[in-house]
Amino acid sequence: MIDSGIVLKQLAALQNMDIDELREKFSELFGSATTCQNALQLRRRLTYRIQEIYFGGLTKSEKDILLHIGSKDAAARLEKRKPGEFMNIRGTRFQRQWKGRLYEVIALGDGTFEYDGRIFTSLSAVACEITGTRWNGRLFFGVTPRRTVKWQ
Repeated sequence: MIDSGIVLKQLAALQNMDIDELREKFSELFGSATTCQNALQLRRRLTYRIQEIYFGGLTKSEKDILLHIGSKDAAARLEKRKPGEFMNIRGTRFQRQWKGRLYEVIALGDGTFEYDGRIFTSLSAVACEITGTRWNGRLFFGVTPRRTVKWQ
């Protein structure tokens, strides 16, 4: 029988860890280092991993079902994409609240983006248009490269 008290204690301990401690815990539980600097994201991933270790992960049939579902969706087939390549899938929408206004940009699929009826060659150009200053477009819109998940 699994003592869920141990799991709850481990999850509670994550809340008191700083970013360096979280990264060390990540390395311990996943067996590899992480470059992630977002404490909230690390806590979420560690929370899942701790529960997975104690209660078990997905079964092979569940993994197969998810892979089958994902294989039918172009946006989900990330294993064949380079980091950030999903940004060029036609129809991908990027939204950002900025100074009380919601801005939306749509990927046109050819590496360009539509904003306010105009075409831009990058998200950075759109961010500059919105803010009046230079921005990294991925940073402005909260886009981070996705990593491929390899099922074990």
